[in-house]
Amino acid sequence: MSTDTALHQIIERIRTAAAASTPLCIRGGGTKDFYGEAPHGEVLSTADLTGITSYEPSELVVTVRAGTPLAELEAVLAEKGQCLPFEPPRFGGNGTVCGMVAAGLSGPARASVGAVRDYVLGATLVNGRGELLTFGGQVMKNVAGYDVSRVLAGSLGTLGVIAEVSLKVLPAAPAEATLAFACGQADALRLLNEWGGRPLPLNASCWFEYEGAGALYLRLRGAAAAVEAACTHLGGERKNNARAAAEWQSLRDQQLPWFATGEGTDALWRLSVPQTAPVLSLDGAAPLIEWHGGQRWYKARPDQAARIREIARAAGGHATLFRLPRSDTQGKVPRFDALSAPVERIQRALMREFDPHGLFNRGRLLAST
Repeated sequence: MSTDTALHQIIERIRTAAAASTPLCIRGGGTKDFYGEAPHGEVLSTADLTGITSYEPSELVVTVRAGTPLAELEAVLAEKGQCLPFEPPRFGGNGTVCGMVAAGLSGPARASVGAVRDYVLGATLVNGRGELLTFGGQVMKNVAGYDVSRVLAGSLGTLGVIAEVSLKVLPAAPAEATLAFACGQADALRLLNEWGGRPLPLNASCWFEYEGAGALYLRLRGAAAAVEAACTHLGGERKNNARAAAEWQSLRDQQLPWFATGEGTDALWRLSVPQTAPVLSLDGAAPLIEWHGGQRWYKARPDQAARIREIARAAGGHATLFRLPRSDTQGKVPRFDALSAPVERIQRALMREFDPHGLFNRGRLLAST
């Protein structure tokens, strides 16, 4: 099936659904169905919207259709020595570009290089009326109209079907090193805050406990001289690059043993807090900490939501029930913190404007929608 035919079929499907008030569940690779409130509606797949339509390595811009596998895009970029520096998680390995943007999730390097939305230059969207809309462009500076293309990042498909997206890419770092330090959680946070105030090529960090011992892993990226100088200055145990790269990849896709929830009752919680936040007083096992202290993963039962969210708010952040335990099939606890009244009003207004019939991923972002 040609891409033009696939796009035409999606448009017609949306118009038919709008006439019949039939909810639709937009899906790329389905690897993030667990994220956000439970998806509802008939599946509207973007699997046939594939291919890279434009790639200018010298301009650091790629335009790609929404259903293109993320792994395929990254392989093409790697051939030219370039990458998506925010390291979007792929989870099951079948993630797509539209899912990457719609979920808005970033990997280990996010605190140093920015988030998904920082790299979205433009997008083509099919709204709830079946209209094909284009926002942004293929250049770094674009001030024509509202920056809707970046609003799509993290919208979980509630505004429409992303048909195509233009992304800024960057050259892969010429040098990389991973250092390991044996330390507890408080010392790890102190060191990360101390290093963050120095001119070091920090790229990613991760602290967690394994078999009762805490370890902080620090990834350096940049010019070879800067990386070597930082290694000499910081000390620690330097890890084998190939092995470290595999472990960072496992962290990115939540394949590390720490993330395994088994058949227990604990959910996976993500707390987004200031990097300077101290150790948080949550019961249970020690967290896994990323983003130089700004992202902290905890395992706790869903019914502890009120306490977890209060602790996150007290620290100046918020909490997300990221993944339910396998034993929980009801999902009664809201996944996201309640929005402030002004922000929720804006969010609902955007959803009404782009999807006036309430077709897309109904309730995925706001539980009461």
